[in-house]
Formats: sequence, C-alpha cells, structure tokens
Amino acid sequence: MQTYNYPKSFVARMTDWLGAEAADFFAALTQPETGLRLNPRRGSPGELTEAFPWPVTPVPWCPLGRYWRDADVPAGKHPYHQAGLYYIQDPTAMAAAVLLDPQPGEWVLDLAAAPGGKASHIAARMGNEGVLVANDIARRRVSVLAMNLERLGVTNALIVNETPSRLAERWPALFDALLVDAPCSGEGMFSRDKRIVRAWSLESVQAYAARQREILVQSAPLVAPGGRLLYGTCTFSPEENEGVIAAFLAQHPDFEIMDLPQLPGLRHGRPEWINAPEILRRAGRFWPHTGPGHGHFYALLRRQGAPARSAPHRWRWRGRDLPDDVLALYRQSLEAALTIPPPETGLLLNQHGHLYVTPVAPELWRELHVLRPGWWVATAHHGRIDLDHALAMALSPADARATCDLAPDDSRIVKYLRGGFWPDAGPPGLVLITVDGYPLGWAKRGGGRLHSRYPKHLRG
Repeated sequence: MQTYNYPKSFVARMTDWLGAEAADFFAALTQPETGLRLNPRRGSPGELTEAFPWPVTPVPWCPLGRYWRDADVPAGKHPYHQAGLYYIQDPTAMAAAVLLDPQPGEWVLDLAAAPGGKASHIAARMGNEGVLVANDIARRRVSVLAMNLERLGVTNALIVNETPSRLAERWPALFDALLVDAPCSGEGMFSRDKRIVRAWSLESVQAYAARQREILVQSAPLVAPGGRLLYGTCTFSPEENEGVIAAFLAQHPDFEIMDLPQLPGLRHGRPEWINAPEILRRAGRFWPHTGPGHGHFYALLRRQGAPARSAPHRWRWRGRDLPDDVLALYRQSLEAALTIPPPETGLLLNQHGHLYVTPVAPELWRELHVLRPGWWVATAHHGRIDLDHALAMALSPADARATCDLAPDDSRIVKYLRGGFWPDAGPPGLVLITVDGYPLGWAKRGGGRLHSRYPKHLRG
C-alpha cells in the first residue's frame, strides 16, 4: 500500500472508504489547484478576468471563482491583490457562500470568519446591503480578518472577537443566516501545510468532533425561526462531518437538514461510513479528485418556524453619534477630498477618535468585544480629520477629487506600498492612488512631492 507521506491510519481508512477512487483521491490531494475569487466591487467577472496577466479557468459552482495550476503565478504579490480585485481562496471553500445564499438586506453571521475569505464572499453576494457580523474567537486572526475585508471594500460588516456562547446570550434568534466554518483536522489542507499532517491522529479527529458539536450547539440559538445554518469543514473524516450533524439533529428537533442545490462536482454525504441516519446523504462533499480544490463538507440546516423580522428592523441604526464640531470638520475634510457626499448615516465617534459608519444600533454591540463596529472612514485627532484607508478602498476613481493612476509595472507602485514618495508638482491635498483604475489607498501631495499614506502595518 502506498503511504503518500500521510499517516498510515488516514491512508488505510480513506482507501477502505473510497475503494477504486482512492488512488485518484490521494494523487489529487497531493497537488490541488490554486483558486481566487473575483471582487464584484471592482468590476464584472468578465472585465476582471480580461485584466489578469495570467490565464485562469472558471470554477464550475461559483460565478466569481477562477483557478489555475501554475505554482509560479505570483497572485498574492501582484498590485491587483493589494487593490482588492480578488481574494485567493480554495475553489471548494467558495461553495460556502453559494450554498448559504445570503441575500441583500439580510442579517448574516460568519461565526469563525478569519481570515475573511467566506465573509468577504458573503458580503459580495449581499451587495454590501444588510448586516454582516464577521466574528472570530482569536484576536490575532480578527486583525487579519479586518485587513482583508478592508482591502475588498466591504462596508456593511461588524468585526467581532467573541465566543459563540456570548453572542448567543446577547443576540438570540437574530440572524437570517449563519455560517459555521468549524475548526477541523484539516485533511483537505495536507498538501499546503505539513504541520497539519504531523498533528493528525485518530484521537485528534475525535477531539475536533467534540469541539465541533459544542460550537454547533452554542451557535444554534443565534438562528432566527425560518433561518439557515450552514456547517462546513475542510476535512474528510465522517466523525467531524456527518457524525457532528447527526448528533446535533438528535438534540435539536427544531432544526432539519435541507437538500443542497445540485452544484457541479458536489456529491452526497456518506452516513454509511459511521452508521449515521440515511438522511445525512442530504449533506454534500466536494472531493479533490473531482475538483478543482482541496475538498469540503457542507450541511445546510433550517430552523423551523415562521420568520419574525421585527427585531432586526428595530436594531438597524441610521442616526449619528458625534459632537457638532467634529461633524463639521468631518464634512469639511471629506468634501475637500471627495466628489460624492460624505457618508453620514450611521456615523459615530468612538473613544479612540475613530469615525465609523455602522448599520447596527450601538446598544446591540457595546458590551461585546468589537474590533470594528462598521466601515472605518476617518480618525479625528488634534483638531483635524484623517481619512482612513478603508474609505479609500471602497471608492472608485470618480469619487475622488484627485487621483494618480499607475500601471502595475510602474516602479512608483513599489515606492507607494513601502511608504515612500516621488516628485509631483500638482496642487496640494489628498490623492487617491490607483492601479489601472483600482484603488490602492491615499497619498498626500505637497512641497513638490507625493507622499504615500499606505498604512504602516500593510507595508512590504
């Protein structure tokens, strides 16, 4: 028996379960494709695909998805990446937002959202309308989540750092849709990270399954009657997949498992591997050998009952919470830099001087650990207003009074991303830097120079 440099017990049981497909499975697991998901805020899929300097192939189940097999493609280092044209993501991970099917205006929670791939896809499908809560329990990962949502121009998200139980205590039955992208043994990621291979064992599979059952039980109260819960993992172990869902359904008769859409490449669940109820065939599995992608498991649940939407409507916030002098300075600063009216609906000032546009009434989240309560548009300090990078990344060139457009191979791109400057004799003021018309961030012109204002924590 070939070992494929994987744990012997993993190879043995996958060979037993997959039979004639096992050889193709292990070969594909070793060398999966690389994918990216286009950002509709930057243009149509056709326009963005045409702009790429390398060939890509459509992902069959995701209209925004593309993939390729050339390991030398520098997708993460190209200026288009910093400009938010795409998010590098496994093709089977892209199916999460497709299956959850979030709609504009809904309230949606991504419970374990970092680093932001699925959350940003959800925001794209919502058209940045409605409320997206992007949560993660790890503070360091929440910071990465914030940077990715910012880069892609997401404006309708609250970024939260909380446990599922605390969220359920504060927000019972609040959400139309909930994504639980559960921590797992990560068998689909074996080719990407050898540490995952070394950490794998049958004992670790059981430990993850116990943790997943706990997370699912804690998160269930967050779903509104008639709402949807999508559970997903990037592992193949049935104990972490069909087994977790079977245990949850046995304890929660108010939830039912739904049939999944017939997406290309999506196969049914495998309850027979662990003697789970036959209804678990309604779950779905993407496999690396039927590709493209590493592979994922998904189960879509529905909470029974008639939807009652009065609570979310009550918590939508369209007021303002900041002193009049700060508001006047804010208006003056944004009107000097933008051709569009300054965003004011939902505007608030926090204790750090940060100005956010939040779609949710502050009393709903103020007792929680919130990294960003909405779209960070500016900062007030020392009697002035500095426009934030997140504001720039949600603009188009026509929205700014002054722009400097650079080609991807222009040497000034590197200077800008490193916080440098170059000669520029234009009029003083803020300038939106763009690459081929896509936003990169702010610069400040003055004294015959254009100085980068690219955030220090993003500089390479």
